[in-house]
Amino acid sequence: MSDSERRFESFTEFYPFYLREHSNPVCRGLHYTGTSLAVGIWIYALWSGQYLLLLAGLVCGYAFAWVGHFFFEHNRPATFQYPLYSFMGDWVMLKDFLSGRFRRTGDV
Repeated sequence: MSDSERRFESFTEFYPFYLREHSNPVCRGLHYTGTSLAVGIWIYALWSGQYLLLLAGLVCGYAFAWVGHFFFEHNRPATFQYPLYSFMGDWVMLKDFLSGRFRRTGDV
């Protein structure tokens, strides 16, 4: 059974699949950029009381990620099939990048 047909029972099972779907460094960089910009927008939205900007942060994050998938990775974003796990994966992948995990282990 291919990963596209498989149903993941936990995030721990899903994350290796998620990393394989983000093997292109430009795609990963766009994910890191979009997620970081989204955080900045969310902080500003909460600080300024402009709560509609919370939605703009979400759109910004996904826009960068989807450009990475469609133009560099050439695959379908995992969020279409696994929205919660994919959202979690964005944050774990960013944490792994910032902590240097990928450089030490050769992952992704």
